Amino acid sequence: MRFMTAKEIRETWLRFFNERGHTIEQSASLIPQNDPTLLWINAGVAPLKKYFDGSETPKSPRITNVQKCIRTNDIDNVGRTARHHTFFEMMGNFSIGNYFKVEAIEFGFELLTGKDYFDIPLDKLYMTYYPDDSLTKETWLRLGVKENHLIPNENNFWEIGDGPSGPDTEIFFDRGESYDKRGVELIEHDIENERYIEIWNIVFSQYNAKSGVDRKDYQELPNKNIDTGAGLERFACVLQGTKTNFETDLFLPIIQKIEKMSGVKYEGQMAFKVIADHIRTLVMTISDGALLSNEGRGYVLRRILRRAVKYGLVLGFEKPFLYQLIDTVIDIMKPFYKQIEQTRNIVEKVIYKEEEKFFETIREGEKHLLNSIVDHRIDGEVAFKLYDTYGFPIELTLEYAEEHNVTVDVDGFNEALKEQKMRSRLARKETASMKSQEEAFLNFIEKSEFIGYNELTSESTIIAVFDDAIVLDKTPFYATSGGQVKDQGTIAGYQVLDVTKMPHGQFLHKLESHDLNVGDVVLAIVDEDSREKTMINHSATHLLHQALKDVLGNHSHQQGSEVSAHNMRFDFNHFDAITDNELLRIEGIVNEHIEKAHNVDITYMPIDEAKKLGAQALFGEKYGDIVRVVNMGNYSIELCGGTHVKNTKDIKKYAITSFESIGSGIFRIEGVGGQNIEEAMRDYMKNLYNDVETLIDKVKRIESKDVPFNFIETPRLIGSYQDIINLRNYLETLKQNVKAYEKDLNERLSRDFLKNIDTYIPKNPSKKIILELPDVEQNILKQAIDVIYDKIKAEVVFIISKSTEKATYLCKTDGNTNASELVKLLASKTKGSGGGKPTLAQGGTKELALISEGVKALKEVL
Repeated sequence: MRFMTAKEIRETWLRFFNERGHTIEQSASLIPQNDPTLLWINAGVAPLKKYFDGSETPKSPRITNVQKCIRTNDIDNVGRTARHHTFFEMMGNFSIGNYFKVEAIEFGFELLTGKDYFDIPLDKLYMTYYPDDSLTKETWLRLGVKENHLIPNENNFWEIGDGPSGPDTEIFFDRGESYDKRGVELIEHDIENERYIEIWNIVFSQYNAKSGVDRKDYQELPNKNIDTGAGLERFACVLQGTKTNFETDLFLPIIQKIEKMSGVKYEGQMAFKVIADHIRTLVMTISDGALLSNEGRGYVLRRILRRAVKYGLVLGFEKPFLYQLIDTVIDIMKPFYKQIEQTRNIVEKVIYKEEEKFFETIREGEKHLLNSIVDHRIDGEVAFKLYDTYGFPIELTLEYAEEHNVTVDVDGFNEALKEQKMRSRLARKETASMKSQEEAFLNFIEKSEFIGYNELTSESTIIAVFDDAIVLDKTPFYATSGGQVKDQGTIAGYQVLDVTKMPHGQFLHKLESHDLNVGDVVLAIVDEDSREKTMINHSATHLLHQALKDVLGNHSHQQGSEVSAHNMRFDFNHFDAITDNELLRIEGIVNEHIEKAHNVDITYMPIDEAKKLGAQALFGEKYGDIVRVVNMGNYSIELCGGTHVKNTKDIKKYAITSFESIGSGIFRIEGVGGQNIEEAMRDYMKNLYNDVETLIDKVKRIESKDVPFNFIETPRLIGSYQDIINLRNYLETLKQNVKAYEKDLNERLSRDFLKNIDTYIPKNPSKKIILELPDVEQNILKQAIDVIYDKIKAEVVFIISKSTEKATYLCKTDGNTNASELVKLLASKTKGSGGGKPTLAQGGTKELALISEGVKALKEVL
């Protein structure tokens, strides 16, 4: 058997099938392109669906590939077993209506055992097959496989619901008795083991499965296909003779780097395996344009990164470390995936920033842990909170406990974890229950037509009444969907409060209380002004989406939106901070395409044709076979069911009115299109204007007269995000001016007050003195007490300064009397607070009426 590197295994596979007439299909991105039904590419055949379903014709009916894949359904097993991975590479060969069973098996036999290829001894190979598939058995026997190496298995039949299905044959490599003394019974009874490794599965798609029909009665497909999958990591394990996949050249350099960084020996530890697996996944997915976020694939990646960091804690890492493994992963993968070299910087930025944030969370968790130790024990609920809120694996909590010589209630932790899983199951059931509509809605199948793309009024007939809601045979009202809110207007004079879609697609109109009945003919009128503004904002949203990609990169995807007559809101992902200049560029690009006066062309076409045009589809949205495509001058092309202007010039102008971060890596832009942008900007900047007024009023109150210095003139509005920048800068300058003014004023008041300090000191004062002073700033009081103390060579000076709302008191002593105790005494008598050092202390209260009684108590003590 020939030793081969992972690079050589890939090359051998592709060369073998290419020599036999197969076109080499390059690995597709891990992010499905224009396929909103998939979260990730999860199998070698996934990007080839277009060929198998007939929507596209391949260059050749014979295809081979090595495809990047992601599967996270078994993430908790990664690191526990020898062969579970979140990222893996699937080698495959495919026939679309060309060769079939015999040739596919012959190819497999030759590639595995041929001297010029993998050169695996035949006696090391075992094959399973479907019992009724005699041709597969006969073909393997003819090629020289011994009968006792052929194992019939009822599970060797591939089918997922109705449609193409067929038997398959799985190929196993026997690693020998040292891994398990038991023999083929392990395969026969599908027992998890380390001896027999499945390395290849060949599926013969030859039947049309149909529910209610016995498998033996399935009809043969007119065109039969071959679909195969062989895991590169498993092949590497076999051909490199390693105990697990993690010792192959795909993982070992990463593990060795972790050893070097941590100072801990590998020795098969789970933490090393988890980190090595997960950093590969992060590098490959981010390189393909994925980002971390709180939903969809971004949430999956965040979970993967945090799981890796958790196991890094077990190895002693206390600050970001994953980003230091990126170069090693790239060095391993770049010989085959050359493009990852170009994304090195963005991958490093994304991973480092996410790690940094998570380590901050972990540090908070450490504080919580140390504060939660009671009677030398960490409660199970506390251990669970550390796991659930702060990301601490129980192993880490146990490690902390050992360091601090305390115990952990592991049983309580497990019980809390079990309860959480139970709550999750109940929540899923409850959510499913909430989503189900009333039976009446589900049973209502009468057709209703939406005519609102072209008509804003309609004489319609009521075909159903559900309490305060009605359904019309035809309606001009748009129902809330795809981010666009419902239309405003009236039906038969009644205000339309809401419009939603029913289970079978009809539009349900919720009205204020009414006396309408089925069969009534009513006039439905959509508010024209509201619809026009909504169309303007929706079309502007499409331009914004593309402008974001132009400025930030194609990785930036929509995460949510809401479009109404009032404004538009757009949520999107990005890995880095976004500057004002970038926002101005984005806004500028939108306005540039408004000025270009693109026609907004709306066409209906098959979804595959729309994908070829490059139309953007949103993950999670469900699309039919025929889709509505909104094309704005070939600049922005999206699948969309909403209402739009006829030409981008109808938007007139667009301005970003606010920008904020709403989560890790998720940002929100709000904006508005139309004619009266300046008015809208003024409305959106109310808070900033209020801050300006507050500052000016503050200065006026201090001086009780006009502001004693010239404020800059409030910036003139131009109807752009620049307005917000200008007003923000103006406010900042204003704050600095006010701060400087307050400082100058305080210095002036301080000089005046201290100059006249003698007027507050009685003639022949005692060495222990209590004085009441006017309402002045605390820093002036501190200066005053020093001056008085020195002037009268006092033993105790206690001063009280009262305003209309509160009293502040300070005490300074020579040390023979405790200043802190005196302040606390007055605080106790006045329901206040205070304290400090034995020679200097301060306090305060809002209970002014109690001051005189408190002073009496002080005098008694002094």
